[in-house]
Amino acid sequence: MHNDKAGVSAQDVAARAGVSRSAVSRAFTPGASVSAATRARVMKAAEELGYHVNHLARGLVRNRSGIVCLIVSEIATPYRATLVRWLTQFLQEAGKVAMVINTDRSDSSVSAALLQAINFRADASIILSGMPDRAITAQCYRHGQRIILINRDETLPGSLSIHLDAQSAAETAVMAFQRAGCRHLAFANSLAGTPSLQKREAAFLAVAQDAGLHVTVERFGTTSYESGQILAHRLLTRAQRPDAIFCVTDLIACGVMDEARHRFRLRVPDDLCLFGYDNIAQAGWASYNLTTFAQPVEQFARDAVAWFSATESGDHDASGTDGEPPASRLYQAEVIWRGSVRGG
Repeated sequence: MHNDKAGVSAQDVAARAGVSRSAVSRAFTPGASVSAATRARVMKAAEELGYHVNHLARGLVRNRSGIVCLIVSEIATPYRATLVRWLTQFLQEAGKVAMVINTDRSDSSVSAALLQAINFRADASIILSGMPDRAITAQCYRHGQRIILINRDETLPGSLSIHLDAQSAAETAVMAFQRAGCRHLAFANSLAGTPSLQKREAAFLAVAQDAGLHVTVERFGTTSYESGQILAHRLLTRAQRPDAIFCVTDLIACGVMDEARHRFRLRVPDDLCLFGYDNIAQAGWASYNLTTFAQPVEQFARDAVAWFSATESGDHDASGTDGEPPASRLYQAEVIWRGSVRGG
């Protein structure tokens, strides 16, 4: 019996099972041609010796590591945590290993993370934060690495860009506020400055302007509950107090709502209508009952992994990545009507 299980090789298994080294390889390769009796002998010998296939080494022989990097900031926020959960699930189902690199929101930190991905010979990187330097993404492409951008603002060679339709959400929110009789609108944003948050603000302002409505904009801090409290205080102490606020995320909306109700004694939705964005679990709690928009995060993750699998198998016509214009997908955010907007 081998005691040094870390040193057990496929040749050791072959000798124990009385088969060739290639038979061991076929036994551990899904779909490979090997008899049931041979496979059983190999598996029995492997279990007795404590042998496990080194998938990383096997992948590197084929010039693939099986690693997909998730480059993400604010990973503890409910939206990001949910997206990472779906991505890791679908990657694992596809036989990939997800490597999470936690960054801040700066472009430089994302570029550094991509260099790490190159060093680990990652097959792909999924970027949920910031935008990397184009020279580094070009380097990734030369190394055969695919890039998937979720709610980012740029397209890159060999990449898939996943975007949300900010315009339709803005139209829905403005129409709902008008139907509720609101005339003094506000937009509560963070200072994160990410493309998706900027698009939500710009679309809301444009739609409101077309409807002849003025919008007061306040921006502060990170996309957090505490930022929502401060934003609410700034907006609700103005001489012209808003009667409707579109919050760029649900976390900010929860902070706005609590500050409005507890410090200013306002009733939601009677005195103040609120829209959030993301449909995090807390939005559905009875204490918030927040009307919001749900991002199709499960579909984001499923489509991203499917696209990567197609490009990996050489289906370039489906991917649009063979040096041609990159692939792009546009999704709708579903409105979730709850109780924070009158008449919703």
